[in-house]
Amino acid sequence: MRTLHIDLETYSDIDITKAGLYKYVQSPAFEILLFAYSYDYEPVRIIDLAAGEQIPAGIVRDLNDPNVKKTAHNAAFEINCLKKFFPTEIYQWHCTMVHAYYCGLPGQLGQLGRALGLPESRQKMAVGKQLIKYFCVPCTPTKGNYGRTRNLWYHDRQKWDLFKSYCIRDVETEMEIHKILECHPFPETEHFNWVLDQYINLNGVAMDRKLISGALAISEQIQGELSGRARKITGLDNPNSVAQLKQWIRDNSDLELEDLKKQTVAEVLADKSGDELIKEVLRIRKELGKTSVKKYEAMDTCMCGDGRIRGLLQFYGANRTGRWAGRLVQVQNLPRNYLGTLDTARELVKKRQTDALRAIYGNVPDTLSQLIRTAFIPGQGNKFLVADFSAIEARVLSWLAGEQWRLDVFKTHGRIYEASASTMFGVDIDLIKKGNPEYALRGKGKIAELALGYQGGKGSLISMGALNMGLSEEELPDIVRRWRGSNRRIVDFWYSVERYALDTVRQGTAGYMPCGIAFDRDADYLSIVLPSGRRLYYYKPEIRMNDRGRDAIHFRGVNQKTKKWEAVSTYGGKLTENIVQAVARDLLANSLMNLHREGFKIDFHIHDEVILEVPEDSGRTLEEAVSIMCRLPGWAEGLPLNADGFESHYYKKD
Repeated sequence: MRTLHIDLETYSDIDITKAGLYKYVQSPAFEILLFAYSYDYEPVRIIDLAAGEQIPAGIVRDLNDPNVKKTAHNAAFEINCLKKFFPTEIYQWHCTMVHAYYCGLPGQLGQLGRALGLPESRQKMAVGKQLIKYFCVPCTPTKGNYGRTRNLWYHDRQKWDLFKSYCIRDVETEMEIHKILECHPFPETEHFNWVLDQYINLNGVAMDRKLISGALAISEQIQGELSGRARKITGLDNPNSVAQLKQWIRDNSDLELEDLKKQTVAEVLADKSGDELIKEVLRIRKELGKTSVKKYEAMDTCMCGDGRIRGLLQFYGANRTGRWAGRLVQVQNLPRNYLGTLDTARELVKKRQTDALRAIYGNVPDTLSQLIRTAFIPGQGNKFLVADFSAIEARVLSWLAGEQWRLDVFKTHGRIYEASASTMFGVDIDLIKKGNPEYALRGKGKIAELALGYQGGKGSLISMGALNMGLSEEELPDIVRRWRGSNRRIVDFWYSVERYALDTVRQGTAGYMPCGIAFDRDADYLSIVLPSGRRLYYYKPEIRMNDRGRDAIHFRGVNQKTKKWEAVSTYGGKLTENIVQAVARDLLANSLMNLHREGFKIDFHIHDEVILEVPEDSGRTLEEAVSIMCRLPGWAEGLPLNADGFESHYYKKD
């Protein structure tokens, strides 16, 4: 099979970073400027479409030839740009960005080239951003450019020639990367998962235009009212200015605030002896700072002409585990909804009845925030079936570790918080129910389950909100001790994973755990083989002392705190978290594929939840969807998988 490497440079009047790829391509102004390509690592050629050259007929045929593998970095871009003008099928493409993610590497081409140590002559040219800004987006009309709103190729021949060199270099860089990545092949199963992901993103999800426009109008009104009130109280021109407001607070109270961050404002508001006028201004600032409207703005910006948003998900966006990441509207961090009258609230927002919203719900910005999920709707004549896995990570961890009492819980009543509290404190589970004094133990069981499964301790309990739920710092170590004492097989699993990983890095020999997890390494990677056969890669592993003075594995990766590519330390609990989340992700991927094969249309998915769009009269039920979703792959025999859900005419948190 021949391989055709491709890179495009394009123009559109739509901002791709805000509106997304699909709206960018749909613009009537969209065009392909440059088409750089190479067959089988031959010297790169470039076709200057902007200057009137045309793509040869042979290449056009190859774009839709299944015997020619098309390869690009972030191939979704090239696929959708080319599909506007030429036939090409997604399954015939390979994405080196996704392949890099699979191998535990950065996705951005420039950072990836540096991480792999490519020679300077094969790395992405730094001048690209300036050239893209010049040729690929509209420009501001000035006297110097004779009032034009776009720079064409002939407006600066020198820059254009450099732009062509930049496009050629991108293909050269991609080819060098492709050679390296092919040493660790992208699994065929993952390729099918990626293809399905492209179809899901292409399908998108319908949006409630009336709700979105109503929310934006109400938010603008509320923001104006709040700003006016703040100006009236403070006399400031811009009461939203941190510097001005801090100075006003100093001048009108004995407070010396270093900042106006969320925690600082919360502390002032919690002070019962504080000045009520200062509190009122800070409450207004808190309301002005609500970010809920930004989601509505993003929805409005991203919506395509047919009222659907596309491209909400990034395949393998969570590096290493392979979980999906959110894009554009960021569906993976939507505010929860607690209102019991969502239908009423939605109608009031659509009719822009701000006073009624205020009278019924009090806090209008909070109400708008709770309605964000409901802006996602099925198409006309359809409904949503929403289903999600129950306690998926806890189930996977119990299954891998062989913690039998937990498996028995998941195979029967499933009340893991109560069961955990019962085991930790030696109380009959039947007593841990509302109305009994023992019910207070459920909270301890819940926080322990949420915080301690990956070798967490007192700090994990605190970060998960233990102190906010009324627990004292002094009782946290006892909760850690009791949970670990009740889950000895899970504790053993942490240390076994760490021991296997350390031995593999030290000795270079493969190791196999009874649960189906395997470890091996080569010159570049420590890899953990999952029960599905997929691998987790840790680049350039070595053993050196960690900050606790113990031998630990360090590898090259993106530091989650600094966001830089650097040496990252890991340990048994963290490796366990990677494994469990990766297995849970494989179960979701298996469910998505099963649902697709059974004819369900998947609009999007969030974490362990799937949102399906089905015709009202199709006869397809939630029970059918859940049954398909819980169909275990062969490698997951014995895993007590369960899911639940609801039907609705808009998305929500049930």
